[in-house]
Amino acid sequence: MKMFPGYRLITPDDLHWRPSNLMKIPNADFLERTGSENIGARLWRLPPKSANTLHKHIRAEEFYFVLEGMGRLRVGDETLTVPKYGGVLVGPDQLRQVFNDTAAEVLWLIIGAPEELEFLQGSKSQMNLSLIYPTDPTQLPKELAGVQWPPSDVSSPTNK
Repeated sequence: MKMFPGYRLITPDDLHWRPSNLMKIPNADFLERTGSENIGARLWRLPPKSANTLHKHIRAEEFYFVLEGMGRLRVGDETLTVPKYGGVLVGPDQLRQVFNDTAAEVLWLIIGAPEELEFLQGSKSQMNLSLIYPTDPTQLPKELAGVQWPPSDVSSPTNK
């Protein structure tokens, strides 16, 4: 594991917002700007009535922290409500899904470590996605029953 020397300041202007591959949730990767191989950190802007992927990790623990709004998180069969400035630590083998069943946007900061080596740029090993997505990653929690996500008209996210 390569340790990061020194420090790197990341400003909001450094962030690149993009929709996630499967669920089209706007996100910005803080640590892709540093090249860290030990920790991952992203901002996720969950629009009203949306969900991120249902997934787990091989080695990484993730800390979920709500910066704006009221967060909702499915861990296994439990649904947690996380208030603004509240957080939840989730272990690697736990299925989890951040979702938003409210009418207001929710901003999460999600930090994970150690970084899943298979996802790093230039990885020599092929990721077995069934280890991360043991079930359909696009399934929505029961709280979003009847909602279509991602919508067919997802617009590109912008810096806010």
